[in-house]
Amino acid sequence: MIETLDSRSAQVDKPTVLIVDDEPDLLELVSLTLSRMNLQARTAADVTSARRMLKSEKFDLCLTDMRLPDGDGLDLVAWIQQNRAELPVAVITAHGNVESAVRALKLGAFDFVSKPLDLGVLRKLVGSAIRLGSRGNSERTSVTFRGPRLLGHSEVMEQLREMIGRVARSQAPVHIYGESGTGKELVARLIHESGARSEGPFVAVNCGAIPTELMESELFGHKRGSFTGAVGDKKGLVQSAEGGTLFLDEVADLPLHMQVKLLRVVQEKTVRPIGESREEMIDVRILSATHKNLGDLVQQGLFREDLFYRINVIELRVPSLRERASDIPEIAEAVLQRLGRRGNTEPPQLTPGAIELLETYPFPGNVRELENVLERALTLCGDGLITADHIKLRSAARPPATETAQSASTADSGGALGDKLEDMERDAIIKALEKTRYNKTAAAKLLGMSFRALRYRVKKLGIE
Repeated sequence: MIETLDSRSAQVDKPTVLIVDDEPDLLELVSLTLSRMNLQARTAADVTSARRMLKSEKFDLCLTDMRLPDGDGLDLVAWIQQNRAELPVAVITAHGNVESAVRALKLGAFDFVSKPLDLGVLRKLVGSAIRLGSRGNSERTSVTFRGPRLLGHSEVMEQLREMIGRVARSQAPVHIYGESGTGKELVARLIHESGARSEGPFVAVNCGAIPTELMESELFGHKRGSFTGAVGDKKGLVQSAEGGTLFLDEVADLPLHMQVKLLRVVQEKTVRPIGESREEMIDVRILSATHKNLGDLVQQGLFREDLFYRINVIELRVPSLRERASDIPEIAEAVLQRLGRRGNTEPPQLTPGAIELLETYPFPGNVRELENVLERALTLCGDGLITADHIKLRSAARPPATETAQSASTADSGGALGDKLEDMERDAIIKALEKTRYNKTAAAKLLGMSFRALRYRVKKLGIE
């Protein structure tokens, strides 16, 4: 009797997977595979039965076919996202039907597997999904907010954190875009660490830094003797990311012939090293980033449209620093503490004047430029206090001494130009204020600057 109770208890404790398909042979194959993974399988033959079971029972994963007798697998994916958002759902697609798989990923599916089923791929998918579900919401949240790395509490940063937490629950390719210096690689690392692949490797590749003639060998590897200089087998960066995440930074710099090969990696989840006759199955998640507009490059014929849609399943925008000027004091304090630890010194403090100057500067180089400015200021200050005089910004640069004679002869014209620029700026601000009925917050948004920066310009130009 005791053994019976123990066995029932063990059965209940097993993670349970719901398989939705109307093919008895496939149900039997998947159920047998799951039982060998010490998982419990439950089956449903149509969408209606699946919804009824999902409402009344607890599951750790749902595997659904795309074509069902009373509906579409995509309908079930959408229903789960609305009613059981914490449940990972994967779809089983027909071989080569990548369009349906991409649509499923956009709807929120965790991943997809193609028919005929490769049991090795299926086991990896199920294992990743079960690990994700077993971690629980609280741990995922703590991982997303781990450490003082993604700083700032502005509205745009809270939205970014929320998106990172959401996309981390999927295996869909994510394209991260934003200006240089905004922290796109940091966002990619947080997605990796917040997801089911956090225990696997994170391999970052700068596509613009690899010479074109070496790119295929670096990414996909090669076999010994496949070309002159190939004295041994070499594993590619793609294979090095097995079980983890491959981050393709500056993906827009990939030459067209490599874009074709990358497309096959994303679509078929296979890779073939140079000199190898057979393709190897891989299990990696693709994240990409660029500061360029991929849509424009597609229109110009510089980036393949089919690859664009494959890597751009989920799009994530990293805001520029000028869009979150209120975060600058927090970021600046963290940067100064890091610089202080590096030099074994007490971190200096910023005066209110220095903070105001930083908050009103547009920072075209974003966080990377802010770090550079603060490192320079740390060198210039001597009493542990950084004032506005120690903050050297590009817009405040003075002309070289050798140009004094030339500048003297053109002083009048230079002054006139400065007056004209101020008049243009004043007119633009006044028009924005009039258009928004003198709502400064709305006017700042219309002008593409922070509220604090607008208030500073209004005061400087004497508009009030």
